[in-house]
Amino acid sequence: MAAELTTTKLNPESHLLLDQPLLRLPQELLRKNFKTAQKHFERENVLMQNELTKLGSSLRNGTTEATAAVKPLDAMIQRLHTLKRKMESLHEEEQVLHEASRRRLSHLNDLYEMNSLADVKYDQWSAVRLDRLLVEYMVRQGYSASAWALAREKGIEELVDLGVFDRCERVRRSLRGGSLDECLAWCAEYKVVMKKTDTSLEFELRLQQYIELCRRDRFVEARDHAKKYFPQYHEGHQEKISVAASLLAFKPDRRQHTWYSQTRWDELAALFIDTHHQLFSLPSQPLLLIALSAGLSALKTPSCHSKHASSTANASSTTTSVCPICSTELNELARKLPYAHHTKSYVENDPVVLVHEKEGRVYGRDRLLEYCKKIGLEEGFVKDPTSLHIWPASELKKVYIS
Repeated sequence: MAAELTTTKLNPESHLLLDQPLLRLPQELLRKNFKTAQKHFERENVLMQNELTKLGSSLRNGTTEATAAVKPLDAMIQRLHTLKRKMESLHEEEQVLHEASRRRLSHLNDLYEMNSLADVKYDQWSAVRLDRLLVEYMVRQGYSASAWALAREKGIEELVDLGVFDRCERVRRSLRGGSLDECLAWCAEYKVVMKKTDTSLEFELRLQQYIELCRRDRFVEARDHAKKYFPQYHEGHQEKISVAASLLAFKPDRRQHTWYSQTRWDELAALFIDTHHQLFSLPSQPLLLIALSAGLSALKTPSCHSKHASSTANASSTTTSVCPICSTELNELARKLPYAHHTKSYVENDPVVLVHEKEGRVYGRDRLLEYCKKIGLEEGFVKDPTSLHIWPASELKKVYIS
């Protein structure tokens, strides 16, 4: 009874290990929203103070009449109205993010109100999490329309970050298609945050602009582009900058240079994805695959990939199995995963092994003899439930756990 309670006891902290991005991403978006608002306010504040100082000085010196001061004041009021509209838009976005955070906190807090994995509420909670993982997986794979449809149907729009992944996919596709504009706009938007990360994305984008100018034989523009952008990236990128300079010097052979191939665009797309996920504290793989891999590894044993394993994936097997690892769908996927590490033994009492069986499968003596009796096997013989081989009972050898 105590063992049963231990295995069904719910540990909310273990679930949060997988669901960390659920809270991190809204916080990163809120931080970005705050930085944007701060930048707008500080810039307009400096401009207004300069304009007011200049206008006050000209009025005191008599170089500007009072009636003429109305026009610059109207211009400043117009700028303030524009700033107000920007702030209102950012405030609305902030409210949406706060509401999403509250919904997500409430979703995770439900775990702490359950005591057992056998609770019906836990099944409901797990169904919602599975929907979240499926939506995230679909949008990462480029099936945005299906992801949005599933999120709306299940009512979990606030629990998934479809807008972020949608934009990420658009930028990736534009890079794969040979366009830099969307990615450069994204870098400009997150420039302040990117300075704190160790990424070469912006340099690689500027380098690709240079390469495209050289490809079109616009060497003067390429040289000016290099003078404008490359000096700020000289630290840490000297070798690539030197190679880039050679594109101007060795014109006849430039078409054979690897930088002119499509792989450059594929590399840029991959670098953008890595930078994007690092910026928003997102795992490199979809959470569905991470959860699936963890679950498969927890169930995997050496017998799952045995040639005698009982499974639908084994054509030579005459029995069936409900083991997920042995199933046709997951057997190959789980092949490279580590085996389960069990800190407690659940071996039956009086374990025995058939000495002639190469796989060395261990069974409980009483359970094995009961099985042989049920199938009507002659007394004095035993049948291996997996390989189906029949052996004399004298071939059973007692196993001692060390």
